[in-house]
Amino acid sequence: MAYNSLTKEEEDVIVNKGTEYPFTGEYDNFYLPGTFICRRCNLPLFSSKSKFDAHCGWPAFDDNFPNALKRLPDPDGVRTEIECSNCGAHLGHEFIGENLTDKNVRECVNSVSIKFIPQSQDLPQVLTA
Repeated sequence: MAYNSLTKEEEDVIVNKGTEYPFTGEYDNFYLPGTFICRRCNLPLFSSKSKFDAHCGWPAFDDNFPNALKRLPDPDGVRTEIECSNCGAHLGHEFIGENLTDKNVRECVNSVSIKFIPQSQDLPQVLTA
């Protein structure tokens, strides 16, 4: 199987580890019930129940599905990068200790790295390389 095809903007973020401009992503101010999946491979990453408004300009989550994320030291030496555990797609960064929620974690995610599936729809099949 092959991964989903990506636009140039999606590839810039997902493959080349770019970042979309803050407050421009389609899921920044978005709060419908459902599941956020990896745009590249369809792996379920976050429930909409874990999404919160961090006022940071990107979608923020304080929990993820088990084994959905891979955490890596960011090349800047300060932050922790988060990737899809299935395909390695760059999602964003993890921040701990900001006290924004009871879980005290913020998964700060680029909207172009994820896709929303409404609660009323079946999740698509997870793709592998």
